[in-house]
Amino acid sequence: MKKIGSAGIFLLFFLVLLYPACTTDDSGTDSNDPRDPFLGNWSVTETYNKSMLFGNLKIDMYYQVNITKDAASKDAVVINNFANAGQGVTARAVVSGSSIFIDPSNQLMSNEWRVDGSGTLSGSTLINWSYTINTGADLIYASAKYSK
Repeated sequence: MKKIGSAGIFLLFFLVLLYPACTTDDSGTDSNDPRDPFLGNWSVTETYNKSMLFGNLKIDMYYQVNITKDAASKDAVVINNFANAGQGVTARAVVSGSSIFIDPSNQLMSNEWRVDGSGTLSGSTLINWSYTINTGADLIYASAKYSK
């Protein structure tokens, strides 16, 4: 039987030290996931204009939304209470870099409203939005600021 030399022992010791560095991260977050800056609770200031028979009606609203990852997609998020439609009413959006787009393949929100628009993340605490909402009875042009 051959003896293991000091170089062999050193190599074996070195490999044992490296083993923990090869373990996987089970924290559920991916540091490269572009959706991460968009996630969480946001305070919303929204202004919308609704065309009326005798002019436009401008309305300012203040409410909260929550953005979570869409488990069915690597680039989509789910926005709960989008457009102040109510808790449990969601819209789906796709993230690309610092931009977020209401998913054009799924513009129908869970309350049957049709939405179309996009937003841009500024820093880590502000999203500026511009979108339209078709409730079936009204067409609304909205702009919103999401802030943390």
